[in-house]
Amino acid sequence: MAAVLTCGPNAVLSHRSAAALWGIAPPPTSGIDVLADSDRRTRPGLRVRRATLSAVDRTSCDGVPTTSVPRTLLDIAAVAPWALERALEESERLELFDLRAFEELISRSRGRRGVRRLRDALAAYREPAFTRSELERRFLRLVEEAGLPKPSVNIWVAGHQIDVFWAEERLGVELDGYEFHRTRLSYEQDRRRDEELALAGIQVIRLTWRRLEEEVDLGRRVRRHLERRRRELGLGPSRARGASPSGGRPPPRGGARRGRRR
Repeated sequence: MAAVLTCGPNAVLSHRSAAALWGIAPPPTSGIDVLADSDRRTRPGLRVRRATLSAVDRTSCDGVPTTSVPRTLLDIAAVAPWALERALEESERLELFDLRAFEELISRSRGRRGVRRLRDALAAYREPAFTRSELERRFLRLVEEAGLPKPSVNIWVAGHQIDVFWAEERLGVELDGYEFHRTRLSYEQDRRRDEELALAGIQVIRLTWRRLEEEVDLGRRVRRHLERRRRELGLGPSRARGASPSGGRPPPRGGARRGRRR
């Protein structure tokens, strides 16, 4: 606060010092970063940069005038790009991350130092608008192309619905989109659910749309999971392409069931 007051009425904490105040990056080892709208002599222990901020880029944290989280991260991208990815992760963990605010800042900051780095770093947070059914179709296409046994889809197992399930291997796959699992409640529920399935002897692996999109060896990795499960359960070699190990029947315990009993 003393550093900000020293630099004038419109000054704000910025860059790595603002990131430290927000809790998304460690404090700089020396000096305090401040943005001011007028030329002022830098005093010992201060790094003062001149800038006129938009109202949306100004806020306060713990009562200290500071740059907004998006503007702070743009400044980090400019002066400390090695710290950008971790700071983004921390902003999301602390629920300070707002992709729309970042995109709006980038759109009006063209040509500014750090914009390209920030835009590239945000690529990991942009997801196509896949529905759950589209994720399932993409995964089933991968299963077919990899020559894997055909699984059951959206089937109830041990009291929980699993997106994709190989009953003989007792292996499930959950197809996770960020939009489906972004809340604290869903985060907690997912982990309790996975634990309950594990207690029923069922392994669940989670795959995101990004992995389906980008991992060229994903089919091979799923095959390795299936083969490992067969070894663990003392089963024979995997069946041929197109065969279904489950046969649509539930296993003896904690098994799968679809619809009503006949």
